[in-house]
Amino acid sequence: MIRIATSAFALFALAAPALAVEFEPNDQGFTEFNMPSGNIGCFYVPAGGTDVYKTSDGGAELSCDRVEPSYVRVMMGESGKAERITNVGDASCCGADNIFEYGEVWSEGPFSCISAITGLTCTRGTHGFSLSRKAVKVY
Repeated sequence: MIRIATSAFALFALAAPALAVEFEPNDQGFTEFNMPSGNIGCFYVPAGGTDVYKTSDGGAELSCDRVEPSYVRVMMGESGKAERITNVGDASCCGADNIFEYGEVWSEGPFSCISAITGLTCTRGTHGFSLSRKAVKVY
């Protein structure tokens, strides 16, 4: 009986619509959020940058780090494919207070992300990336 109830809940969770979430920018002007696992964290910089950080092209930028099983960063700007960075010199993931709960969707500027038990997926048009303990994919 418990197995049937668990299976029914899992199917409901997959079919339930995602909940939109908004995070306020921090006092430095960028937005941070973490997955509930504490293994993935993201920074969003709006177009034009902030007082402390300017993006290379002046556009918006999304950067997400995965801690385990190996430290990886994926960055995506307003144009082109996402970029996977394996030699991260300033590893600093996952200290934000904003928790991006499973089943939630976040959108800001040209980016949209969805949080799931299986990992994080972020897109900008036809480009994007996914991060999980099992894999890192950029497209």
